[in-house]
Amino acid sequence: MTTAEEKLLWQKYSSTGQGRDELIMRYLPLIKYVVGRMAVTPPQGLDYEDILSFGVFGLMDAVEKFDPDKGYVFQTYAIPRIRGAILDELRKCDWFSRTGREKVQKFNRATEKILRDKGQMDDSLIMAEMGVSEDEYYEIQDLASRGYITSLDDTTPLDDGDVSVEATLADDRETAADRLDDESDKQQLAEALAELPERERQMLSLYYYEGLTLKEIGAVMGVSESRVSQIHGKGLSMLRAILRRKINEM
Repeated sequence: MTTAEEKLLWQKYSSTGQGRDELIMRYLPLIKYVVGRMAVTPPQGLDYEDILSFGVFGLMDAVEKFDPDKGYVFQTYAIPRIRGAILDELRKCDWFSRTGREKVQKFNRATEKILRDKGQMDDSLIMAEMGVSEDEYYEIQDLASRGYITSLDDTTPLDDGDVSVEATLADDRETAADRLDDESDKQQLAEALAELPERERQMLSLYYYEGLTLKEIGAVMGVSESRVSQIHGKGLSMLRAILRRKINEM
């Protein structure tokens, strides 16, 4: 909920144009929240603080464009802009190289083929299809995790309560949640998740529905953060393959 102090700050900024820096400082923790729930690691030459600084651009844009009179919660309005600003800056850094993208595409194609031909998901089968070593395979899984950053859930938990998709109507960009708004799509997603192996299903559930960070998930599952990232990449590639199969069967 918006506090009385926040309302006064917004009223001041809306009527006089003053207090912008106060608002930005007040919502800076929101950037750390967003970054903590993005499956992304700093590319070579950058660090965690750089990623946070990218989010400041999105926060500044959100503060300047937000209209409190429309009744939306600012945090809801700002989250996609912070995330979008971070992704835009990362793309400018070309952190996900052409070679990396080609490896992930190869991984996705192999996953889909094994699912189609064998009716199951197995690391050894996918490795054989790709013709890569175990170390290369896990490296590609990690790359795949970095390639999937957008959350599939339709709620973003905040300290002051859950923020629903409906509250983000002020954002004119389509989100993953918007594309899953149709009940049949949601049903397909639920069925696809049920087909995943237990470990991958648990990981995606903890990340997308429980809102845990990769580090927190590692503690729950008893594995390293890098291993969680690999499981995340594999799980999303599997989910993608299952959903594509379901669409082709329709």
